[in-house]
Parts: sequence; C-alpha cells; structure tokens
Amino acid sequence: MSVKDILHGKGRKVVAIPPHTTVMVAIKRMKLENIAAIMVSSDGGKTVEGIMSERDIVRALIDHKGDVLDLPVSELMSRAVVTCTPEDSVASVMRTMTQRRFRHVPVVENGTVVGLISIGDVVKDRIDTMEMETHVLRDYIVAHN
Repeated sequence: MSVKDILHGKGRKVVAIPPHTTVMVAIKRMKLENIAAIMVSSDGGKTVEGIMSERDIVRALIDHKGDVLDLPVSELMSRAVVTCTPEDSVASVMRTMTQRRFRHVPVVENGTVVGLISIGDVVKDRIDTMEMETHVLRDYIVAHN
C-alpha cells in the first residue's frame, strides 16, 4: 500500500495557519477541526514551514511556565518537518515515524503539500491490510478443504 491509498480514503484536506497566528487561535482551530496537529504555512498550505502538535503545546507549557497562549506558533512549531510523497509505501512512512518519534507527515507532490497523514492513518491502513489478508487466507483455506 502507498500513501496515495491513505489519501484516497481520508481525503487531501490540510488545515494550515500562518506562522504569526497565536497559540490560542491555533488551539481553537485544532479543536474545531478535531485534529491533533496543525500545519504552519505562509502561503495557505501549499508549502510547509512547520507543524505544531499537541505535544509541542504541552512541552511549551512546561518550558514557558504556562505563558504560551499569546505566543506565535512559529515559536513552538517543529521546524524539522519530514515529508513523504504519495508514492511512498505506508511501511516506509511508518518506519520513519517510529524511528524519528513523530506522528504527522505532510505529503508533498511536485513541491506542493497535497495531504497530511498521521500515525493513526498509518495504523488504520495496516489493520485494514491485515484484515484483508486474513479474509483472503480464510477464503483460500475454505475453498481448498
């Protein structure tokens, strides 16, 4: 399975905010969209400058002793964003996410962000694949007995 298969199922919607957006506004947007991370982009989501996740917010609360809500997201976001392409295998993206310990990966095609996948999307894909393989094996066993 490839990343494009995940995007086909979940859609290509990417929620992005500009880097000057306050953390409070970003949190409200994340709640509204029911997402755990938000992409930071100056051009409306065509390119990625960073990602701000719930994990970044929690760490900032500790580092800044709670005074983070009025800061711009550019001060908290993760800047070293690893991307993937629609053609990348789900297994390779899962391996990278596990090794590098992050949960969200923008999908980039021809220099433009075309989606965002999460560890939840990757795990769901693996479970769906395993269930399909189980059904195929079960059908094979039944047909050959």
